[in-house]
Amino acid sequence: MPRPHGFTYERHTGTTVRITHRGHPATTLNGDRAARFLAEVETSDPQLVMARWTGNYKRGDERTARDHPRSRR
Repeated sequence: MPRPHGFTYERHTGTTVRITHRGHPATTLNGDRAARFLAEVETSDPQLVMARWTGNYKRGDERTARDHPRSRR
């Protein structure tokens, strides 16, 4: 499974963080969620953290879904 890439984040006034994926807005975090995100992104792989926080990551079942009879059209 390829590693996530293309995510960036920006800190804004107060405790607001905006996460984008390939230049498109993915999510905005405020308050306590933004503080937890910033603490985690500094201690782990930033791309992986941002993918997990936005819900934009592979779940490992793509091959199973592709091989399902309903998907073979």
